[in-house]
Amino acid sequence: MNLKTAFQDSERAVSPVIGVILMVAITVILAAVIGTFVLGLGDQIGQNANAGVSVTENASNSSAVVTLVDKGNTANVTVSGSSDATLTDVGDSADVGFDTNGRIQVIGVLPDGTETVIRTIEQ
Repeated sequence: MNLKTAFQDSERAVSPVIGVILMVAITVILAAVIGTFVLGLGDQIGQNANAGVSVTENASNSSAVVTLVDKGNTANVTVSGSSDATLTDVGDSADVGFDTNGRIQVIGVLPDGTETVIRTIEQ
């Protein structure tokens, strides 16, 4: 028995079927990536505002003190209730009363002006 002729059929590392499947998969992935860039689908993804706030309700339960703990990616934070307040720096706080619906909303404002509700405080 000649060892060289016994193993000649197994010299190929990858079968042609696997090669074709890999080429099709690579083509589909490249088409998806190029299509995303060409159609500009990545530009439509919005960014949500995130900021850290601390809320302490007053004993009278008619208002709450909202303190900005972390700005996150926001330019500032607007607190909306019976009156409005804007918190721009970490450590800023505002005493805001509950609105007629019994809530206070903390709204993060991104640098481009987009607003996102970060937190709603119910009375």
